Amino acid sequence: MGKRKRVIFHIDVNSAYLSWEAVYRLHHLGGHTDLREEVSAVGGDAALRHGIILAKSIPAKRYGIQNGETIVEALRKCPELILVPPNYDLYEKCSEAFMDILRKYSPDVEQYSADEAFVDMSGTEELWGDPKSAAALIKDEIRDALGFTVNIGISENKVLAKMASDFQKPDKVHTLWKNEIQEKMWGLPISNLFFVGRATTKKLLNLGIQTIGNLACADPALLKAHLKKHGEVIWAFANGKDVSVVQSEPPANKGYGNSTTIAFDVTDASAAKLVLLALAETVGTRLREAKVRAEVIAVGIKSADFRYTSHQMTLRNATDITSEIHKYACRLFEELWDGAPIRHLGIHTSRIRDGADMRQIDMFDDTDYEKLEQRDAAVDRIRRRFGIDSVKRAAFIESPIDHMSGGVSREKRSVDYKKIRVS
Repeated sequence: MGKRKRVIFHIDVNSAYLSWEAVYRLHHLGGHTDLREEVSAVGGDAALRHGIILAKSIPAKRYGIQNGETIVEALRKCPELILVPPNYDLYEKCSEAFMDILRKYSPDVEQYSADEAFVDMSGTEELWGDPKSAAALIKDEIRDALGFTVNIGISENKVLAKMASDFQKPDKVHTLWKNEIQEKMWGLPISNLFFVGRATTKKLLNLGIQTIGNLACADPALLKAHLKKHGEVIWAFANGKDVSVVQSEPPANKGYGNSTTIAFDVTDASAAKLVLLALAETVGTRLREAKVRAEVIAVGIKSADFRYTSHQMTLRNATDITSEIHKYACRLFEELWDGAPIRHLGIHTSRIRDGADMRQIDMFDDTDYEKLEQRDAAVDRIRRRFGIDSVKRAAFIESPIDHMSGGVSREKRSVDYKKIRVS
């Protein structure tokens, strides 16, 4: 018998956040307007400094509105743009329901993001039919059961499957087998290739490489000279080569971090250190939950004029203790900050070690680390049982700063639809 052909699906929700919002309004709030058919977008609150477009409708795309641009820029392109606030609690529930359906068809599902996944469908023909028939089954079940549409790309590897899912939208199934790449992929602009961002696109255009086909036929040595290892990777992708496998179990994190955009410009060190304490709370909680410790801590600062700087240090002992993370973050901040107004702060950790406490004894350090660990563990237990606001440090009681900052901010976790006119 010959080697069994791999069959990989890439399933991508069409305009995910906007689709999920539209379906919720239509089926749960009694709305009559389908946001997917309007010039609309999901965007953060400009007043809270999260004013960017997160998802857009297909009609909005015709106005040149792009994900990641500011709300101000989007409204300049289309003053009649319908803007709705993000609701991450809703999106998480929709994502879970989406993944649950995929796992009915194969045990090998790799969640790539909230709204996309790779599925290894190799050898499932006896259950679900040929690949296109199986994809149609999945696509239609998601649409009928959950109310939103997806695109499905089919190939023998992940890169080509992902490229195929980006072809004509919405609610479509596309194949991109290796014998189809010249016809279907090589004529596309180089910027369409997976892993080719703006900076790489610019470099490739300067080399006279305008299409994916140009890249596929280029000299790998030339690409490596200009783009280093990345040049070899994208040359392989342009030629349909990818040996990565669908990983149903996510790999271990190489680092843990959180950052936050502050609702006001921070101009004094004490306020900045309070923000760092809130970030240390969430980073420390995540480390302890994963039963790991971090050996490297970094602090990042984005100023009001969008300049970004960062600074890191290697600790004598890996840690997951909130107060210790905060202490070193403050030290890094003092060394880094030039006094400019701050709009964004972050704490990031790396060089992750397992949770075993192998602390090196220091005769000049009389800190009771065991007591600090017990305190953090007690707080974690209380917050898991009664909610993250059940225990709060006194420093945050009269402060506008959220005592558990970072990640998705509170105002984006849910939406009070009573305050919004749903038509």
